[in-house]
Amino acid sequence: MEKLFNNDILSREQELREKVSGARILVIGGAGTIGQAVVREFFKRDPASLHVVDISENNLVELVRDIRSTLGYGSGDFQTVPVDVGSRYFDAFVGSREPYDYICNLSALKHVRSEKDPYTLMRMLEVNVFNTVKTARIAAQMGARKYFAVSTDKAANPVNLMGGSKRIMEKFLMRESLDVTVSMARFANVAFSDGSLLHGFNQRLMKRQPLAAPNDVERYFVTPQESGELCMMSAIFGENLDIFFPHQEGELELTKFSDIAIRFLESHGYEPVECETEDEARSRAEELISKRQWPVYFFASDTTGEKAYEEFFMGDENLDLESFQGIGVIKNQADFDSGALERFERKISEIKGSPSPWDKREIVEAYLGVLPELSHEEKGKYLDSRM
Repeated sequence: MEKLFNNDILSREQELREKVSGARILVIGGAGTIGQAVVREFFKRDPASLHVVDISENNLVELVRDIRSTLGYGSGDFQTVPVDVGSRYFDAFVGSREPYDYICNLSALKHVRSEKDPYTLMRMLEVNVFNTVKTARIAAQMGARKYFAVSTDKAANPVNLMGGSKRIMEKFLMRESLDVTVSMARFANVAFSDGSLLHGFNQRLMKRQPLAAPNDVERYFVTPQESGELCMMSAIFGENLDIFFPHQEGELELTKFSDIAIRFLESHGYEPVECETEDEARSRAEELISKRQWPVYFFASDTTGEKAYEEFFMGDENLDLESFQGIGVIKNQADFDSGALERFERKISEIKGSPSPWDKREIVEAYLGVLPELSHEEKGKYLDSRM
């Protein structure tokens, strides 16, 4: 199958190389699956400087090994730095560098399961919202050509607090766009990305454990390379407040996780055997796997924050579906409620500084103050309660 963005990349390759080859680029959160893909796309086009920041030291090591083993060395200054964006170490590093032309922020807490408690939820807001504001302001102070931040398809008509945090991020970036040109991307699940359910399938296969998946949840999927290409295209070609998303008639289809599990096992030479319960799937694993069969447990989703299907845009958003072949663009104006944003900042700061234990309900109320359209339903059950 042809890559989703192949025609768009090929038709603009010369311009991409012209813009990237002499540029100084900082990639934040560059050691995750999407971040590594973005780094590779920039590295291919030989920027003057490419600096990568991430808190995962091990993943940064693998990123360097992967690039050296495939793309080589290039002529520019390539550095990786294992520091936290919210730390003094990050501030010291960035403060000692020459100004960047492009700052691309791929860091995120991306899991719906991360909203189960107030402590992880507060860190999600710190990473997804406030660190984004911080780094956008660094870009503005440096006079960067562009600040890029990754959003998510779950920000469109959000039903979970993770997607809501990214939608709030988009609103804050509308404010920051008055001082620096901003572009973003919303895209589908990246197939087999770190921590994803599909990545979990690989882990279960390696550990000879049952596969479990919902049979009523549909998702779009792109490859890691496609995720990197989409982010790069938005960073280089996006106009102020543009949000790029995958758009290609007939190429991108919603797929059920249970169907993917079946195809995954069949591709590895196993016959899926559906079990009625988790206990049955666990107890029959050794017996079935020895016969080239594999236990699977499929279930109806009943956990907080799960959305039955995914979408890239909302009904009132202005779309450009003509400028690219495989990419749609949401065209935004800097339309934001500064009072609501300031109240959100104050409320989260108050909760963070409170001597009392943090209350998730208070955080959700703060969400609703800036994002009244959030359709969050607390079910009292989270993905950690699933196999």
